[in-house]
Amino acid sequence: MPCWGAEASPASTKAPISFRLTTRAALAALLAAALLAALALALVAAPARAGLLEPRGKQVWFGVSDTGDPAAFGQFSTAVSHHPAVIESFRTWGSDFPDSIQRWQIARARPMIHITTADSHDGHELISPQAIAEGGGDGYLVRLNKLFYAKKMRAYIRPLGEPNRCLNVYASYDCEGKLRDSSHRPYWYKLAFRRIYVIVHGGGKRRKINQRLAEAGLPPLTVAAHGLPKAPVAIVWSPLPAGSPTKPWNRPRHYWPGSKWVDWAGTDFYAGYPEWKALNGLYKRFTAAGKPFAITEWGVESGDDPSFVSRLFVWVSRHPRCKMMVYYQDFGSASSYRIQNYSASLEVLKDRLHSPLFPSFAPGAPHLPPAPPPPPGGVGAQ
Repeated sequence: MPCWGAEASPASTKAPISFRLTTRAALAALLAAALLAALALALVAAPARAGLLEPRGKQVWFGVSDTGDPAAFGQFSTAVSHHPAVIESFRTWGSDFPDSIQRWQIARARPMIHITTADSHDGHELISPQAIAEGGGDGYLVRLNKLFYAKKMRAYIRPLGEPNRCLNVYASYDCEGKLRDSSHRPYWYKLAFRRIYVIVHGGGKRRKINQRLAEAGLPPLTVAAHGLPKAPVAIVWSPLPAGSPTKPWNRPRHYWPGSKWVDWAGTDFYAGYPEWKALNGLYKRFTAAGKPFAITEWGVESGDDPSFVSRLFVWVSRHPRCKMMVYYQDFGSASSYRIQNYSASLEVLKDRLHSPLFPSFAPGAPHLPPAPPPPPGGVGAQ
């Protein structure tokens, strides 16, 4: 600052021209350096990129799965002495989910919604990856786009998670490692994922959406729509770290839709299958372009394992692109995934969540409006 004052003073104009030019050059260099430093500081302290719904700075979203019972969220929060910022619901392709939305509001947690193509009643496949890629499910995808836009609800959409797990109906390979059929090839999964990404994100007139679909190698919209609004969502890609079965052709890289059509990369990681090498490889490969990373499901399921919980939190702390971890608690108090059933693991989890790195609420999380005031004279007034 004193340099600026000296340069601006009348006395400074009497200095030799060479001195003034040198001074100005030095000041310009100093100013450029200051601007670069300020920019670097701003990037470090800047809020999360809104389009990707990342937490700020070094923070990590901690979440828990939705059991269908609003009370279970509260019980989990009490058990770990921490309010989860994210709640993950599992829904069937084509279904509406007002009940899930209500639970998200009650929990005051930002939603992640996993979408499966398995029928919720008998498990049969409702639509194949090829059919999705070719536009057979566009009506549902447009509904999702308009729903999250209309409600202004920030959410993570996790379609067809674990595509390399043989038990999933949309998986490419069966449990013996054989191709299920031509409509389930990884090629079709990748194109289906791209289509989901383009349509659910929306953000343009029909011509623009069709142009984006064409860029992704896909046919145009198959439903009548003048355009699609821009929904405040982030799309999460989440294969298993090594695949089930663990065959070379079933590894995550064969299912990668391409960086342009993925917001978050992620995976599921359980104490019963602690494939640390595969986890490290997946993280390194698919966050190279700066993608945020999520442990979309993790859990202790086959006995108390505090060392696993501790090691996973150490792993997250050492991998700065990991910005979310969601505990999977399954359903019911007798569930083998219920952390409350493992006292030592629970204590480790409680201790780790005391860190300020795990905020309790995500901005813009859905919540129920406050109840209206009672009528004059009390509830029983006539």
